[in-house]
Amino acid sequence: MATIKPFNCIRPREDVADKVAALPYDVYNREEALEEVLREPLSFLKIDRAETQFDKDFNPYDKKVYEKARDILKEMKEDGTFVEEGENCYYVYELTMNGRAQTGLVGCASIDDYLDNTIKKHEKTREDKELDRINHVDICNAQTGPIFLAYRSQEEINNVVNKIKQEKAIYDFVSPDGIRHAVWKIDGEADIKIISEAFGKIDSIYIADGHHRTASAVKVGLKRREENPGYTGDEEFNFFLSVLFPHDQLMILDYNRVVKDLNGYTKDEFLDEISKVFTVEKIGAEPFKPSVKGTFGMYLENEWYKLAAKEELLSKDPVMGLDVAILENNLLNPILNIKDIRTDKRIDFVGGIRGLKELEKRVNSDMKVAFSMYPTSITELFAVSDAEMLMPPKSTWFEPKLRSGLFIHELS
Repeated sequence: MATIKPFNCIRPREDVADKVAALPYDVYNREEALEEVLREPLSFLKIDRAETQFDKDFNPYDKKVYEKARDILKEMKEDGTFVEEGENCYYVYELTMNGRAQTGLVGCASIDDYLDNTIKKHEKTREDKELDRINHVDICNAQTGPIFLAYRSQEEINNVVNKIKQEKAIYDFVSPDGIRHAVWKIDGEADIKIISEAFGKIDSIYIADGHHRTASAVKVGLKRREENPGYTGDEEFNFFLSVLFPHDQLMILDYNRVVKDLNGYTKDEFLDEISKVFTVEKIGAEPFKPSVKGTFGMYLENEWYKLAAKEELLSKDPVMGLDVAILENNLLNPILNIKDIRTDKRIDFVGGIRGLKELEKRVNSDMKVAFSMYPTSITELFAVSDAEMLMPPKSTWFEPKLRSGLFIHELS
């Protein structure tokens, strides 16, 4: 059963929270991160991406970068930008995008729950990406970016969250991208007990986003255990910062594909090939966004097409039945010769937040063909994780993104 505990949070003063809050470190390249830090000097990116404090040619993975992140965090605590809560609390974190709100609970999850698969995964991680966050967390002695977790909705937790939202928020601001962020503190002993016991009855929690940050947090915790052989299991390094959302709050957007060429086929030859496995219907100039599972949009030479997978392509297998897998296994791989979408430079991915016009833009500039996808559902994500299987890369795109810097969990 799951352990989700309250914690003594380090968080920004109310009057600077909107300036400190930053998108996750990995949504920016180095130039974009520097531009954001120059735009907003209090942005948490200067800690999450401390290479912005060095010359552009300085190695972003040098130990000095992580030490700089630690030093900036210390300075911001000393100057009062960050304050310590002083007691163990949960928090309610609500994000509202285009009038739609999703509300999560901020707490700390157990590394043991990750190790015994109570916290379930659906993606592979890369060692190089893990190492970056391992160094960041270990040297800063803090987790600064929350893991995005999901669970099947529980009435007891919902009741507490809805009650707390009637109180005055400790933060309530709109970020530059138009997302509203509101945060409430849960410090009542009875409410904390209800939430803790409710999670204690849950047998599965799912990583929605943040597999690398989770794996890194766990490895730092295991490293600290080795360094502290008399550990009890209650130390803060045994837990990692998380925001947990009930499944019915979450929206997964499409994660679309663009490909650089047709693998030597002419347009007509390509259409003939895909017609063997998909029903192809020309739509015209109007962008096609799939509204049902098993259908795909395709943009090629200024025209949109609707592709519908033929019956024999459909599967009840948790992975093979995903739309991203159907496209990969029956078109991208056999027809366009993209053998590994993780490494093939001929394919790129466009988050659904950017819209279908972005697909047209890419095809009209540096790509040849685009595919619009029907979004993977949260129940599909749960099914893959429950089966202890892995999704194809770039299967899910979650919006809105959690902000870093609003909640910091120190390891000691």
